[in-house]
Amino acid sequence: MTDLLTWFAAPIRRRPLVRLLVAAQVLYVLGVAGAGYATTELGQHIMLTTTPIDPRDLLYGDFVRLHYGISEVPLHLWHGEEAPRRRQSIFVLLATGPDSLSTAVGVYPQAPKPSVGQAVLRGWVTEVYRNSLSLRYNLERYYVPEGSGLRLEKAGRLHPLQVRVSIAPWGQARITDVDVAK
Repeated sequence: MTDLLTWFAAPIRRRPLVRLLVAAQVLYVLGVAGAGYATTELGQHIMLTTTPIDPRDLLYGDFVRLHYGISEVPLHLWHGEEAPRRRQSIFVLLATGPDSLSTAVGVYPQAPKPSVGQAVLRGWVTEVYRNSLSLRYNLERYYVPEGSGLRLEKAGRLHPLQVRVSIAPWGQARITDVDVAK
């Protein structure tokens, strides 16, 4: 303890280093928060359908684990030269249909150029089956206020949930809203 006090009482030449370290930590926290807000504001918004699974975790509180319609895609949508493999990073090309919901129209090993009405969502392969691919997008958990997870899961059993996702130009995706489809 006395060493720590001695270090802080040390010559003034060390204080700029301490200030620099504190400033770096503050800038990092502000950057993470700013990236989240920028994703929501600057991102392209898409709607996905999902079904909720397992709404409770003792350590993290209420959340809804989501299984999207685009989490399982047919293998014929793969556009790579080599066969897909587990844990491979992929990009899913989504097209917005007449009902405003997005569906997968292609899975690529590199980011494709989307045209009007399309978006690209980054993810990875979790399983490769004979005729399909199982994919994850880091959008499978949605934290909700305490006590509302079961209510949302029960509503999702009756009607599919609609999830609004914002995809930033640099590829980061974020859930902005979950609603019961009507």
